[in-house]
Amino acid sequence: MRIETSPAATVDLAGIDPTAYERRWWTLGLMCLCLVLVVATVSSLNTAIPTLARDLRPTDTQILWIVDAYAVVFAGLLLFAGALGDRFGRKGALLLGLAIFAAASVACSQSSQPNVLIACRALMGVGAALIMPATLSLLTSVFPPAERPKAIAVWAGFAGAGGAIGPILSGVLLAHFWYGSVFIATVPIAVLAFVLILILAPSSSEGASTRLDPVGALLSMIGFSSLLFAIIEGPEKGWGSAIVLLGFAAAVAGLGGFIAWEKRRTNPMLDLSLFSNRRFAVSAGGITFTFMAMFSMFFVLTQYLQYVRGYSALRAGVAGLPFALTMVAVSPRSAGLAQRFGLRRTLTAGLMLVSVGLLLFSFAGRSTPYVYIVVCLIVMAAGMATATPSMTAGIMSAVPRHMAGVGSAVNDTTRELGGAIGIAVVGSIVSAVYRSDVRPSLSALPPDAAEQVLKNVGRAGRVAQQVATTAGPEAATGLTDAVSSAFVNGAHAGLRSVAVLAACTALVVAWQHPSSVDAPTGTGH
Repeated sequence: MRIETSPAATVDLAGIDPTAYERRWWTLGLMCLCLVLVVATVSSLNTAIPTLARDLRPTDTQILWIVDAYAVVFAGLLLFAGALGDRFGRKGALLLGLAIFAAASVACSQSSQPNVLIACRALMGVGAALIMPATLSLLTSVFPPAERPKAIAVWAGFAGAGGAIGPILSGVLLAHFWYGSVFIATVPIAVLAFVLILILAPSSSEGASTRLDPVGALLSMIGFSSLLFAIIEGPEKGWGSAIVLLGFAAAVAGLGGFIAWEKRRTNPMLDLSLFSNRRFAVSAGGITFTFMAMFSMFFVLTQYLQYVRGYSALRAGVAGLPFALTMVAVSPRSAGLAQRFGLRRTLTAGLMLVSVGLLLFSFAGRSTPYVYIVVCLIVMAAGMATATPSMTAGIMSAVPRHMAGVGSAVNDTTRELGGAIGIAVVGSIVSAVYRSDVRPSLSALPPDAAEQVLKNVGRAGRVAQQVATTAGPEAATGLTDAVSSAFVNGAHAGLRSVAVLAACTALVVAWQHPSSVDAPTGTGH
């Protein structure tokens, strides 16, 4: 069906309902709102950890899982949640996800025990897994192929911006309220989105044409959850520890079983032949390493600003705002850049900018002007905003429309795994260099205090406060200087390592990615 958009132009709707098409920009806005809700929830909690640790007094392991239970469940359920949306309705999956997310957020805000909070965070991950694939796959139901790249570019911009928005909102709330406000603040947004989606968003499913795959779903959940668990626990427990090795073994068994099972099925949940499509495979790999770079940068940035520069949580959150603004401003222009300069060149240039931004940030020291940090953030965000929308479109264009939910889940899973890998890799490098450099300065401290300093830079700050009381301000200043210098050295090493990986990713994309901007291959039913 074709619909007139002006006296001189018509748009081929490719089977899209005309009413849904007329509401497409409202739908896009709602999908971006839901997306930011999910992404910002991850980054906002990092800012709340000091307040939460003071109020609930969790152990170190409990703190780790208060943060990570959400991500492990989220990543493990994404493929199955995407398939459920394709089978029973993406709008329904989105509404159910918002309801679970809101209920779990209320429960989190009222939790008074660390283990209860961990369980509620895991339930939030269930809601998020239903929400995120639906936000992208629903766009295929309202935007025809000609307009889809621009819509996906806007979606990708908000996906990247959400990570920077979370700490700002968290910082504002924690300046006035208790730690639970970080969770309860998401509830009105989720309720508003639920009502508007119920009214405005179209129904979208493939019905009986898409069969569920319970065995494949179970194997993918075991594989991805175990992999993320092992990656998260590695820096904390040690990469050779029994629990980490067991996690990797379960991941190999789960993912290996998933691949073998999917190859045998006539109608697999995830058609593995998609990975023989170079645009799909290279785009998935490119997104993984791009989000590895972004999460690495934010991991270092939040600690650098608070522990080295002395920023408050709110000020540190606001300091990351240039990244979010650049993502939102540049992403909608990425499709036009790809049309003008060629897809391969645009992607390569974007990924190289990510590498340059990381490299520039790796030269930031204890007294570097904030304007220099802004430049680093803008360069890196401009690179991500140029590259990720086209890579996301590459994944979605390779997937038939009846598998849009699964295609979106693949895109989301690569982001989650990339982020987890980035934090694990950079965290391990920063920790190793930090401990090596700070150890010679700890000879005058009691063994217990020295052990606390070696754990991380945040604990070192608390030890320095104790030293100021017992040994005087000069001794505390000396310890603080040694800790800051050691952390900065570790941050430099970690950021430069990831910058090299980002540059290598750019080279692989330049070598393997198709040069043309392909039309979407799947129009579906």
